[in-house]
Amino acid sequence: MTYCVALTLNSGMVFASDSRTNAGVDHISRFRKMRVFSREGDRVIVILSAGNLSITQSAINLLDEDQRDPSAKRTLYDAKSMYEAAEMVGHALREVRQRDGAYLQQANVDSGASFIVGGQIAGGRMRLFQIYSEGNFIEATPETAYFQIGESKYGKPVIDRVVKRDSTLLEATKCVLVSFDSTIRSNISVGLPIDLLIYRADALRPSFEHQIEENDPYFTMVHNQWGEGLRKVFTELPNPDWDVGLE
Repeated sequence: MTYCVALTLNSGMVFASDSRTNAGVDHISRFRKMRVFSREGDRVIVILSAGNLSITQSAINLLDEDQRDPSAKRTLYDAKSMYEAAEMVGHALREVRQRDGAYLQQANVDSGASFIVGGQIAGGRMRLFQIYSEGNFIEATPETAYFQIGESKYGKPVIDRVVKRDSTLLEATKCVLVSFDSTIRSNISVGLPIDLLIYRADALRPSFEHQIEENDPYFTMVHNQWGEGLRKVFTELPNPDWDVGLE
């Protein structure tokens, strides 16, 4: 399992993914779940992945090979819109699952996988898509300005409460890291390092990239102060005034 989240705001976009992959409690590995296709002044396309690692890696490799194949009809660097880029990623995922899915099913291995694809291409606006295992996808809207894939339930409440379309990039990034801290605390299958990318609207290049490792000073501060703050707020809440004979 993994956890990935991407937000689209008026001021830009924030992408984050963990790097932990579990094959049992005694076999924990690190694999990056973020892939960036960027050409300065032209496009930034960020892909986050969750689900069966062999399926997602194969799909990304297909997209990578297209970049090096002169005979390829379309590549992510040729896409004229983010919608077309999402179509390409969905097609690659569908192709790999059609090729390998039946064999994995015979071994009782789940071939499910999903992607988040977001970014901006010159001449177009920022767009964000969630791609399902079948290769179909939906787009983020002003009402639903973020997507999560993987182990999303622990990190969802804080984003729902805090992030708005007019949130600043730094506010949204702080909220994303709190979301990751909550998820890591509650699920052993999600863990550091976290890959983080911040994109400022119309920049057409990544504005900030960072990998958060163990003992990262800022993430450690977030972990400590968020936990202490929650406990403080909890103790300050009045107990129910129901007369049920409880102390």
